[in-house]
Amino acid sequence: MKHTSLLTLTLALAAFTARAEDKPLLAIPGKVIYENNLSSGAGAPWKAAKGKWEPVDGVLRGSELEADKHGAVTRLPNNLKDFVIEYEFKFSGAKTTSLSINSIKGHMARILITPKSVTVQRDDSDHKGPDKAVVFARFPTELGEGWHKVRLEMVGDKILGKVDDLVAWGANDLFMTEKANPGFTVSGQSVDFRNFSMSEATLNPAWEEVKVTLPKPGEKVAAPAPAKGAVKGKKQAE
Repeated sequence: MKHTSLLTLTLALAAFTARAEDKPLLAIPGKVIYENNLSSGAGAPWKAAKGKWEPVDGVLRGSELEADKHGAVTRLPNNLKDFVIEYEFKFSGAKTTSLSINSIKGHMARILITPKSVTVQRDDSDHKGPDKAVVFARFPTELGEGWHKVRLEMVGDKILGKVDDLVAWGANDLFMTEKANPGFTVSGQSVDFRNFSMSEATLNPAWEEVKVTLPKPGEKVAAPAPAKGAVKGKKQAE
């Protein structure tokens, strides 16, 4: 009995230590909006727009379908204000994946990930209009086999993206508008996802101190932009 109690205490302390290591950056997480370990896939309320989304070995697997001529996309039908999203992913052959946030009328922002780069950006919100994407950071990296952790924070006019130990932030007036439909995209075959959580957020009171330890927006744009789909007429995941 004592052995069981000691084991329970040890596990609890380990969990507390892991949480303590996640020091606040832009946001302080609050009430949980939605969470799902994705072990049974992405059923309701997730809505798959393109591609194949299925439970495989206790995780969610997203794969592009050639017939779609578009990357795989699945989204949550949530309208958001300030929030934090966290999840884990693993490449299983895909070329790119992203965590994408929409505005009410178009795209807003994303963390775009390839096996060799991580990009945090404000999206082109009108496609054919005068608007253009703004890259806050693009890091060269080598994302080997195994699981990687993603964190996206949006508070007020600011965004912060974190993939493993790579962190970048930026600000734009578009982020002051209502945010909608967070979702995963996948280009190629395939990407696995697990342990998704989405929480309300407030600005970290120590943000100004944290900010000076991070790259300035636009300071880290060292890797080339990931290529779009190689097949003529094929759209990359949006």
